[in-house]
Amino acid sequence: MKIVCIGSGNVATHLAIAFKRIGAELVQVWSRDRRSAEILAALTKAKAITDWKELDLKADCYLIAVKDDAIPEVAAHLKDVSGIVIHTSGATDMKVLAGSPAGYGVIYPLQTFSKTKAVDLTQVPLCIEADQPQVLEKISAIAHLISPLVSEASSEQRRVLHLAAVFACNFSNHLYALSSQLLEQHQLKFDLLKPLILETAQKIQSSLPADVQTGPAVRNDQETLKNHMALLSGSPELLNIYEVLSDSIKKMHL
Repeated sequence: MKIVCIGSGNVATHLAIAFKRIGAELVQVWSRDRRSAEILAALTKAKAITDWKELDLKADCYLIAVKDDAIPEVAAHLKDVSGIVIHTSGATDMKVLAGSPAGYGVIYPLQTFSKTKAVDLTQVPLCIEADQPQVLEKISAIAHLISPLVSEASSEQRRVLHLAAVFACNFSNHLYALSSQLLEQHQLKFDLLKPLILETAQKIQSSLPADVQTGPAVRNDQETLKNHMALLSGSPELLNIYEVLSDSIKKMHL
């Protein structure tokens, strides 16, 4: 299978390397950033390109892994290719690829990726969708090459999954960053919280999050809530976040 990878960021890097590892031929890596394309191309023994005029039109699969806003522009350059066109976005409708002659679809890896950290893709859910049944079969076969956790999800379902992932991952990580800043202001190390974070993550592997909620808000411990808010009185933004989240917990559990 010959693959052209469109993009050279976090998702593109992990997927391209995974496909190379299972024996696919990475023909080209396209990116606006020449250096970034060259790095990923070197890792996958592909050719780095930045000019659409150099695009190989005869590959089996064109894997788009760029930021969501850039997908329509990229798709416009793929109208004459002979292979399936696939984007990897959770929030973007599949129909943005309409007009691809060999068919089109989505492989959305439901995971957070960083170039510098290895991810076992065999443990990553891949949500797939396609414009027609025969293309779905092909995309399913492609996805199963790198993960057994493949399931169908419509564009609407993917949007909901992506939104839920923002709450579960992006927002929680931002809260880690805020807690780290708070500790630093008081000469305390974030490392002290890591066992707590790990235990919380481990609990929800076997229980629903709502069933293992702890803390002063779920207990409606008014004195502690007041003390926390007093500590945050000099940080209006943090105080607002604290109050909003505490109220949300109380509404769910009380």
